[in-house]
Amino acid sequence: MRLIIQLLGLALVIFGIYMLGQNIIFTTNPHPYFWRGIAADGSILALIAGLVMLVYLPRSQKNLGWIPLVIGIVLVFLSSNAVLTATTLWQFVVSFASITVGYQMLTTGRILF
Repeated sequence: MRLIIQLLGLALVIFGIYMLGQNIIFTTNPHPYFWRGIAADGSILALIAGLVMLVYLPRSQKNLGWIPLVIGIVLVFLSSNAVLTATTLWQFVVSFASITVGYQMLTTGRILF
């Protein structure tokens, strides 16, 4: 039964990420300034590194994962290669709830209300 709940949690997390990801568009337009391409590549690498650090580092070192995440977010805005389209409040609430409940089901095997 626990495996079924964890699989359902994984499906909810993927669904929530998919719903939020529909409104983010990454472009690869060439820019006249050399730092914009570097910032775009660096933002993706920093975001991935930060998420991996938050998930896989021991509990005492998880705070180190926030540093690359913040750097990645800043680089996204510097590169202006991420286009955020409008989303409805309903879509945001459903996707965020799906991610949080799915993650809780995935890690604990139950829903704690």
